[in-house]
Amino acid sequence: MPVEYPINNKVNTVEEPAFVAEKECFKHKSTILFKGSCLDEDLFQKQFIDLIVTSPPYNVGIEYNSNDDELNYEQYLNFSEKWMTNCYNWSNTQARFCLNIPLDKNKGGHRAVGADLTKIAQKAGWIYQSTIIWNEGNISRRTAWGSWKSASAPFVIAPVELIVILYKDQWKKTNGTKVSDVTGDEFKDWTQGVWVFNGESKKRIGHPAPFPKDLPYRCIKLFSYQRDVVFDPFAGSGTTLIVAQSTNRIGVGVEIDGEYFKLAKNRILKDTGSLEL
Repeated sequence: MPVEYPINNKVNTVEEPAFVAEKECFKHKSTILFKGSCLDEDLFQKQFIDLIVTSPPYNVGIEYNSNDDELNYEQYLNFSEKWMTNCYNWSNTQARFCLNIPLDKNKGGHRAVGADLTKIAQKAGWIYQSTIIWNEGNISRRTAWGSWKSASAPFVIAPVELIVILYKDQWKKTNGTKVSDVTGDEFKDWTQGVWVFNGESKKRIGHPAPFPKDLPYRCIKLFSYQRDVVFDPFAGSGTTLIVAQSTNRIGVGVEIDGEYFKLAKNRILKDTGSLEL
């Protein structure tokens, strides 16, 4: 059946997903990338999201082109509540939310950022389901030990990140095509709460904080049906959108920075085939 995707008070109804927007956007096959901000509550006017897979800025001083990654902690939590609330409002009932965030951080002071952002998500309306521990196995980048070889003030730093699983209204999924493509072995492996795979190279991708394709690939296949709409409000280098298209989902992303917008566009074209006219 035709599906309506209203953006900025306009509606385009077609057999294949399509979007109309006043903001700059790039469309390719079943993917659309908007140049804009997920803090803009008027970017989308109605619900359309089935699954969110994203990794927001961690506020640890990464040198993004268009984002201040050194907010004070209260500002960072307010920023987080704003975009999570917008995503909640743009999401269909039964939508799922895979939130990749740090366990904790010590830059600028020790903070239980994973716990705090989970609480913020719940304040925005999302319901908590579970947490996956992503073990990157990357302890080599550690530089701070606190009181070396002394009980005076040691720093404990776990080389893991979180993927917090949340949902809207109801966990059991009764909408969508009901066509799953996760294999039995994948299902058994991925429903274990510790995932082990390497991170992604900043130099190879050309973005200061890329995540590996393994992360959205597992989330998309485990938590969505084929032809579901997968959304990334921090599209970055476009990884979530690339994986969404390659797994027969509809990928929608938002990226605020012009250079990263171009990077994502080029990666999408390279990884999923040249633009079809």
